Amino acid sequence: MSNIKKEDALSYHIGGKIAIELTKPCSTQEELSLAYTPGVAIPCQEIAKDERKVFEYTNRANLVAVVSDGTAVLGLGNIGSLASKPVMEGKSVLFKKFANVDAFDIELDVHSIEEIVATCQAIAPTFGGINLEDITAPQCFEIERILKETLDIPVFHDDQHGTAIITTAGLMNVLELTRKRVDEIKIVINGAGAAGISCAKMYRALGVKQIVMCDSKGVISTSRTDLNPYKAEFAIDTELKSLDDAIEGADMFLGLSVEGALTKEMVAKMAPEPIIFALANPVPEILPEAVAEVRDDVIMGTGRSDYPNQINNVLGFPFIFRGALDVRARKITEGMKMAAAKALAALAKEPVPEYVKKVYGKSDITYGRSHIIPLPFNKEVLVWVAPAVAVQAVAEGVARVEHFDETAYKESLRTMIYRSQQ
Repeated sequence: MSNIKKEDALSYHIGGKIAIELTKPCSTQEELSLAYTPGVAIPCQEIAKDERKVFEYTNRANLVAVVSDGTAVLGLGNIGSLASKPVMEGKSVLFKKFANVDAFDIELDVHSIEEIVATCQAIAPTFGGINLEDITAPQCFEIERILKETLDIPVFHDDQHGTAIITTAGLMNVLELTRKRVDEIKIVINGAGAAGISCAKMYRALGVKQIVMCDSKGVISTSRTDLNPYKAEFAIDTELKSLDDAIEGADMFLGLSVEGALTKEMVAKMAPEPIIFALANPVPEILPEAVAEVRDDVIMGTGRSDYPNQINNVLGFPFIFRGALDVRARKITEGMKMAAAKALAALAKEPVPEYVKKVYGKSDITYGRSHIIPLPFNKEVLVWVAPAVAVQAVAEGVARVEHFDETAYKESLRTMIYRSQQ
């Protein structure tokens, strides 16, 4: 469990964590006239003639809305829109800290698919992208689908895709380390909510053939009559009933469920050199210490920073939006998500910068079983992931920019890193 003290957390959050800052001077009469009337009329007229210029003359090109109704806040559940505001502010902090993306939190006091969709559609002209956050399943699937079809800016539900992207990166590297074939492995996913279903889809896209998904009632099979359409897509014809049945011979366990869901007895039944991603929050489905009591060939990751191979969504969404915004993408595609995963997998093999080792107090961080995913404070993530996403957007024809120079773009990102260090 975290050792954060209640008084420290409350003190940190007093007054909120984000604010608006001016990017242009407004200290003289002339500057006031440029900022507002009459000077503001000139860019308005330019945008009226060509709407694409809104990205040039306003902050839309670097502004993301973090939208939630507070119905599925990680580790807290349905706490409502007001109580979710500190979380959404925190998401905005991460956007700015890690990728210099301006983000503003918008908590909605509506909960139906139609109302959330209508609200996002109404505010879309303000933003360059929309990050949906902590909206309960299965509503979140339909909300994202409609918005992606009707809006011309990137819409990304991080609860679904963030975990999928990061764990896919880890899976790629584990397959390389263990010399297993992606089309021969068996993956068991415990937890069939937004993240679980998105992970399963991404693993399929990677080439995985055998996926057994479980929810609180057991294995999702074709014999069940209580499945929504999203779970039904992964129903298999099997006599397996429980997680204990499904885990036999599994090469990978992905936990998006509850503390204690995976037992040592289950771990013992898994295939040689298995992957265990136990991501229940704040206590995983099984602790690494318990796994080590059973076998020593497991490659393991959790959602926690006090164990190796942390599956942290901050490795994904800031940089994915950075790349998408910088080419003025109309959407975030499956190809762009896979490009991000491949970039993360590749970066994990690179030498870890000394400043990252100092942050974590370790001098021996190298690619291998205890380091299959880059660490969140590695600034190189920006230079690897954002360009990969941008290049893919251009290749797929979803970018608005007509000329994209990848080399120059990477240099601009490195300059951004240098300025942030200063």
